Amino acid sequence: MAAESTAFTPLVLPVLPLDGEVVLPGMVVPLDLSDPDVRAAVEAAQAAARATPGKPRVLLVPRNDGSYTATGVLGTVEQVGRLADGDPGALIRGRSRVRIGAGTTGPGAALWVEGTGVDETVPDPLPGHVTELVKEYKALASAWLKKRGAWQVVDRVQAIDDVSALADNSGYSPFLTLDQKIELLETADPVARLKLATQQLRDHIAEQDVAETIAKDVQEGVDKQQREFLLRRQLEAVRKELRELNGEQEGEEPDDYRARVEAADLPGKVREAALKEVDKLERSSDQSPEGSWIRTWLDTVLELPWNERTEDAYDIQGAKAVLDAEHAGLEDVKERITEYLAVRKRRAERGLGVVGGRRGGAVLALVGPPGVGKTSLGESVAHAMGRKFVRVALGGVRDEAEIRGHRRTYVGALPGRVVRAIKEAGSMNPVVLLDEIDKVGSDFRGDPAAALLEVLDPAQNHTFRDHYLEVELDLSDVVFLATANVLEAIPEALLDRMELVRLDGYTEDEKVVIARDHLVPRQLERAGLEKDEVTLGESALRKLAGEYTREAGVRNLERTVARLLRKVAAQHELGERKLPFTVTDEHLRDLIGRPHHVPESAQDPAERRTAVPGVATGLAVTGAGGDVLYVEASLADPETGAAGLTLTGQLGDVMKESAQIALSFLRSHGAELELPVADLKDRGVHIHFPAGAVPKDGPSAGITMTTALASLLSGRLVRTDVAMTGEVSLTGRVLPIGGVKQKLLAAHRAGVTTVIIPKRNEPDLDDVPAEVLDKLDVHAVTDVRQVLELALSPATNGAAPEVPVAA
Repeated sequence: MAAESTAFTPLVLPVLPLDGEVVLPGMVVPLDLSDPDVRAAVEAAQAAARATPGKPRVLLVPRNDGSYTATGVLGTVEQVGRLADGDPGALIRGRSRVRIGAGTTGPGAALWVEGTGVDETVPDPLPGHVTELVKEYKALASAWLKKRGAWQVVDRVQAIDDVSALADNSGYSPFLTLDQKIELLETADPVARLKLATQQLRDHIAEQDVAETIAKDVQEGVDKQQREFLLRRQLEAVRKELRELNGEQEGEEPDDYRARVEAADLPGKVREAALKEVDKLERSSDQSPEGSWIRTWLDTVLELPWNERTEDAYDIQGAKAVLDAEHAGLEDVKERITEYLAVRKRRAERGLGVVGGRRGGAVLALVGPPGVGKTSLGESVAHAMGRKFVRVALGGVRDEAEIRGHRRTYVGALPGRVVRAIKEAGSMNPVVLLDEIDKVGSDFRGDPAAALLEVLDPAQNHTFRDHYLEVELDLSDVVFLATANVLEAIPEALLDRMELVRLDGYTEDEKVVIARDHLVPRQLERAGLEKDEVTLGESALRKLAGEYTREAGVRNLERTVARLLRKVAAQHELGERKLPFTVTDEHLRDLIGRPHHVPESAQDPAERRTAVPGVATGLAVTGAGGDVLYVEASLADPETGAAGLTLTGQLGDVMKESAQIALSFLRSHGAELELPVADLKDRGVHIHFPAGAVPKDGPSAGITMTTALASLLSGRLVRTDVAMTGEVSLTGRVLPIGGVKQKLLAAHRAGVTTVIIPKRNEPDLDDVPAEVLDKLDVHAVTDVRQVLELALSPATNGAAPEVPVAA
């Protein structure tokens, strides 16, 4: 743009203040002369122009909040006349930038100042980056102008080649704020000014694109809602017309929840709560998300069998026959179920089925090692009672909402597992098996075991309230069976609400019966064999139960039977064996290998663990039932070993204290027992429990450790056929322990024939099966001296090494 020669030439000009507006060089703007400041500046310029040639000149200075900018624009008054609205006005063209100096005097009422022109030259030819900047600005400006339909202005912008004029041309942009325009005015370098104008234009286009996208999305949402509203109204009108044509009455369509609730056989409070929800549903709009929550809740309530109950089979003899046929052994559980049915039958006959709003449900806890049939027993109980059966797996459950349900405010809320079990069963009195209740955990989501307290409390569960339903649910007629492997893992408060029934494992005879009647037929079918093709003799089953598997339950026994039958089937397909075939104990080694559990009594005397002094056989209870535990003791060399007691085998604190008590007893009573107790004073004593990777604790190994130490000191061997259990006191008394039945079953499985137990545990022998007691010689003792007399062999029976006695 050709500008007047003002660069570096002092100028004296009247100031024309601009409030809220900025004029850049090259811009032509009309100004209203009714403004006193504008009129004074124009008149002063006209007065000064009379003395000099050329058009009147003014200094256009933006005024922001009463303060002037440091840079203004030299403007010439092109024309004075009337504006479009008839008011007097002047047309002024911006020429070039002027840096404002000190004030001075001049004609008229205007403010006069001195100014200096600003150098705005750019290199010629333009550098490459400036040329690219010019292209970018023109492209952005053209795109923005085309959106607004200003095609003529697009041509004008494309025709500008001067960098300074192109940058100042952005002053016409209506989207620029006053501060942005002042920044453009005060930027003297044309290239920097063009960069600033390009960035401002780029930011505005980006904001405009976002705003257009949002507006488009909003408009589409509004259009969709309007279209959905119209379609729903049309659908309602069509349904109404169809009902009138078919002669139907209002409320007969499937979605009419009010009619469904009124037609359903619901308890009074449940009906009242359901009708309240129907009222909310009818008041809510179709677009409200609450409507779908209410429909889901109503569907759940309507699907629950509120008044559906199965009639109990009060054939007591038939129920007992069903239990006997489906499970061998487990007499305690069978008796308890028989008692429950007998009592319910008598209550029903005397009209006492419901007392105080509660029925006679039962909560039994079946506790025992894995594989004894706890889970399958639940289905047998339901079969015997003629009830529906539902299994609820609690292993690994850590969320309290799994039991009590989620609050309805959550997305995807569901009722708890108890309510879902009732819904699945289709009756209000099923048999619900809470499987693996000892595996329930707790974390930040709550404690599911605590939520089970109300479920399993016979005094409270007739008014159980699920968080999702929020109506009372009567669980008093439900028979709850809980299964667990470890009694100690069940919380005390929860265990107090259940009746404990222990399943301590099967005897060898019971395992043979179970294998013959249940396991072998099932595995024959899975192996694709007929019943008459492969027969397992009783001797083979007995050897499988006694020497190939040693467990409280029958899971490993079933796996071994399955392996045996697979081997026979494979040999038949290979042409190596003909069917039918009878498996005896002599065939087992060839088919499935050697036995894994050979009793100590069946081993060579020189290979037995008790073939040397200082080794005794004890009995213990583990998570898998009873087991045999060996205790080994040794004395250190007086010259190399340090005095004291060393314990190994991953022992707990109680077992460590039992070892200290055993050692203290022998030290104080060694002379009476004719033992060289001087060795215990000067030589180190080491007691070890094999299977060191298995944690062990408890006081019941007290007499076993005492016997091992006495055997070591006396040189007398411990009898191979003897196992013992009992706590020892400092005075040598044998104190009672727990798990007698499991320990005697383990001794029987291990081939032990003589067992020593505390005298005060003698009543526990009533729980031991008679066939086991017949094969065991059980001695009930009160003193350690009796234990040593029974357990230690005579001194002449074994060539034991002489124990050195310290001088």
